[in-house]
Amino acid sequence: MNRQTKRLMARQQAAKERVAPAQRRPQPGQQERKKRTPPRQFLKEVRQELKKVNWPTRKELWSYFVVVLVSVVVLTSYVFGLDYGFSKAVLKIFT
Repeated sequence: MNRQTKRLMARQQAAKERVAPAQRRPQPGQQERKKRTPPRQFLKEVRQELKKVNWPTRKELWSYFVVVLVSVVVLTSYVFGLDYGFSKAVLKIFT
């Protein structure tokens, strides 16, 4: 550690000591910890939030299910086709 670094650290320490405790800002890593919510209160708030959710009807749910299922089948078939084609091409090139 050189002289300049020591002087800088001494000045920083002196500046910290001059600041009154009430004027000090908490450091990013030293912020006050929030109090934990008790489990009963947490579940009560969860229930309140879930009441606000706009749940899909049975018909909407079925249509979403079909869309997802068709999308998965199409994309899986596409990837399978690419894999099959590349494997055949590689075997044809290297054999």
